[in-house]
Amino acid sequence: MNPMATPDKNEQFPLKNYGRLCFLKNIITRPNIIVGDYTYYDDFEDVHNFEKNVKYHFDFTGDKLVIGKFCMIASGVTFIMNGANHLSESVSAYPFAIFGKDWQHAMNGKTYPCKGDTIIENDVWIGFQATIMPGVRIGNGAIIAAGSVVTKDVEPYAIVGGNPAKEIRKRFTDEQIAKLLAIQWWNWDIEKITRNVQNLTGHDIDGLIQVK
Repeated sequence: MNPMATPDKNEQFPLKNYGRLCFLKNIITRPNIIVGDYTYYDDFEDVHNFEKNVKYHFDFTGDKLVIGKFCMIASGVTFIMNGANHLSESVSAYPFAIFGKDWQHAMNGKTYPCKGDTIIENDVWIGFQATIMPGVRIGNGAIIAAGSVVTKDVEPYAIVGGNPAKEIRKRFTDEQIAKLLAIQWWNWDIEKITRNVQNLTGHDIDGLIQVK
């Protein structure tokens, strides 16, 4: 039997002679961005724009952008991180303290809002020029329509769109979604995934679930 030929998860540019799509984890330089295997980013100009599009991501804030496996991220997707937050319950949202001098103590006893890490789970498709706001969790198998602004958590296998993004529909029934979340195909070994790519690109969820 011939050995399986699977794409190399550690290759930067998995498409021959095409440098505008990368396996994202292999170009990331920031330690507070964590990306799983086979997640790709496609950019019309330069894949290194990805980190430029993770905005307001300051080390002192401590938040992380965590992206799972087998995600699909289109050109122009922007992640707004917690460093963009201002005081919203105070009289003024202006960041007086950052300018120092006699304003340097304006934040004594106060902290800027932090909504925690931004989590993109597995097998998530994020469309062209979507924007993901701080602290959002996007569930496994979700689809984010192009141009959406995601301001709150997205359920697994939901399709959302708009500004602010709202659920359009679920991709599958609740029973099917529960089964897919139980098998977690993205955590299978790559040989098992390779044997089942026809099932993964098909419509027979029950058949996929019965795979040994």
